[in-house]
Amino acid sequence: MWRPFRNTISVFLIFLAYGILQKCIFVGVYHSLMDVGFASALWGSIRHGFTMDCTVAAYLTALPALIFTAGVWLRSNILTKVFKVYTVIAAILAAIITTVDLGLYSYWGFRLDSTPLFYFATSPSAAMASARWWEIAGGMLLTACLALALWQALRRSVILPETVPNRKRPASTGMMIAAMALLFVAARGSLTVSTMNISHCYYSSDMRLNHAAVNPAFSLLYSLTHQADFGSQYRFMSDENASALMSRLNKADDDTPVDTMTVNLRTQRPDIYLIILESFSAHLMPSLGGDSVAVNLDSLAREGILFSNVYASSFRTDRALPAILSGFPGQPSTSILKFTDKLERLPGLASSLADAGYSSTYYYGGDANFTNMRAYLVSSGFSSIISDKDFALADRTGKWGAHDHLVFNRALDDARKRTSQTPAFTVIQTSSSHEPFEVPYHNPRFTDKPRRNAFAYTDSCLMDFVDGLRSLPNYDKTLIAIVPDHYGAWPQNLTAPSDRHHIPFILAGGAIIDGAQTIPTIASQTDIAATLLSLLGLPADAYTFSHDILDPEAPHYAFFSEPSLAAIVSPQGVTTINCDQATAASDSTSSEVQAYLQTIYTTIDKL
Repeated sequence: MWRPFRNTISVFLIFLAYGILQKCIFVGVYHSLMDVGFASALWGSIRHGFTMDCTVAAYLTALPALIFTAGVWLRSNILTKVFKVYTVIAAILAAIITTVDLGLYSYWGFRLDSTPLFYFATSPSAAMASARWWEIAGGMLLTACLALALWQALRRSVILPETVPNRKRPASTGMMIAAMALLFVAARGSLTVSTMNISHCYYSSDMRLNHAAVNPAFSLLYSLTHQADFGSQYRFMSDENASALMSRLNKADDDTPVDTMTVNLRTQRPDIYLIILESFSAHLMPSLGGDSVAVNLDSLAREGILFSNVYASSFRTDRALPAILSGFPGQPSTSILKFTDKLERLPGLASSLADAGYSSTYYYGGDANFTNMRAYLVSSGFSSIISDKDFALADRTGKWGAHDHLVFNRALDDARKRTSQTPAFTVIQTSSSHEPFEVPYHNPRFTDKPRRNAFAYTDSCLMDFVDGLRSLPNYDKTLIAIVPDHYGAWPQNLTAPSDRHHIPFILAGGAIIDGAQTIPTIASQTDIAATLLSLLGLPADAYTFSHDILDPEAPHYAFFSEPSLAAIVSPQGVTTINCDQATAASDSTSSEVQAYLQTIYTTIDKL
C-alpha cells in the first residue's frame, strides 16, 4: 500500500538532490567570481534556491506520480516501460541543461534561458562557434557522467511493478492523491498568490550569488513559457501610470545643463559607413580611461567626434542590431528577432535612408541567417546583404566565418568599384573579436592575452579600412559612424552594470567639418538612428525610443537591460532594478525604469 507513495517521495528527493548537486558544481566552478567564500556562497545558493529546486523536482516527479497511481489499479508492464524510458530521458535532459548552463555562464553571465535554442535553431554552426574542441569534449563527458548517475539513482530507488492488494487500493490511491497535492504545492512554489519565479532566488547585491541560487532548468522553462505573451510581462503598474512616467522621463529638464555641441557636414547626403564592432567597450580606449588596446579606434575618436557617455542597449547582437538600426531597445527576457511578424513592423535606418535616395548594403562575415538576422535586415530595408556564402570557402577559416580583414577588404573593394552617384549606406558588422578570440594576428603586446589580441586585430582592420576610404576621391563626402554591438567582453567580470555597458560612439570621416570634439551627453545605442537622421535633416518620428543626442531640447538618458536586470543612466546617476521582481518600486527613479521596461513590452505586444 505504501510503495507507490514511497516511490513518489524517492523520485522527488532524487531530483531535489540533483538540484542541490548542480549548485555545488556551479559554485565550485565560479566561486572565485563571488564576493564571499566557497562555504558561504554554497550555503546561500542552497538556502535561497531550495524552494525553486523543490519546484523543479515536483515538475519532474509529476509524471512518475501518475504512473505510480495508475499502477495501483493496472498491473501492466507498459507502465514499467514508460517509467524506465522517462528516467532515461529525464536524466539526459537534466544533465544537458546542467552542462550547457555551466559552459555558457562564463560567456554570458546569466543562467540558462531560451536564447541558446534560438541560436541553435537558426544556425547550429554559428551557435557552436564560440566553443573550443576541448570544451565540447569535456561537456560531453560531464553530461554522460551526470546522466548516468541520475539514471542509476532513479533506477535503484524505485521498485516496479506495483502490487497492491485489492482491499488496500482505495487507501493507496488516497495517499497518492495527497502526494500529488503536495507536488502541486511544491511546483507552485507557495500557498500565497505569488507563484514561483526567478526573483525568489535573489537575496544579495552580488548578482553572481543570486545566479548561483537559480535552478537552470527552471530558468530555461520560465524563459520558454514567457516568450510571446508580451502583454502580461513586466506589468509593474497601470498603462496610464507607465505612460505618465515615460512622459516625465522624456521631458527635457530645463534645470539640468546639457553639454551638446554642433556637428556640421560638408554635404547633406554623405556616403555613410556604419561599423558595428563585436564586443568592444570603452575600457579598450585610453581616451575613455581604458587600456591601450583599441589604439586606432582611439585615434579616430580624437580626430573625429567622440560621444563619451554612451551605453549599449543589451548584451547580445540579436538584441543590439534593432537598438542600433531601428532605435528599439533590447529586451531582457527575449529577442524581438524571434518574431518575424513583429520585426517587420520596426522602423529601419536603411528604409528611412532609402526614402532619401540611398542604396544600402550590409556586410557580415558570418551566417546571416543566425538569429533571423537576414529576415530583420531585409525587412528593415537593406537591398544587398553580403555574408559568409559570398566569400570563398578558403576564406571562411574563422569560427564565425570570414575574418574581419576579409570583410573590410570586400567592402572597400566594392566602394572602389562604385560608379553610381547615388549616396550609399553601408553597414559592416565585425565578428572576430568574439569567443573563442582566435584571429590571424599576433600583437607582441598581447601574445599571452588572446582576448585583447583579438580586439587589437579588429582595431587594426578598422584602421586599414578607414585609410582605404581616405584614398577614395569622394572621402570628403564620407561619414563614418562606429559603435560596438553590445556590452563589452573585456575586461571580464565587471561588477557594475553601467561599467559593462559603457561603450564609445564615434563619428569620423571627411564629411565632418568640425572634428576633434568630445561630447559627454548621456545617450544610448537607440539614439543613433535619430541622431544620424537629424544630421541629414530627415525625420525620425517613427523611432519613438530614439532621441537626437545633439538636440539640447531632447531628453538625454540611457536605458539598458540584461536578463533579470534593467537600468537607466541619467544626469542624476544610475538606477538599476531586478526586473523579475513583480512589485512596483517605491522610489520615483526605479519606477521610471519599470515604466520604460513595461512600455517596451507593451509596444512589442501591439506590433
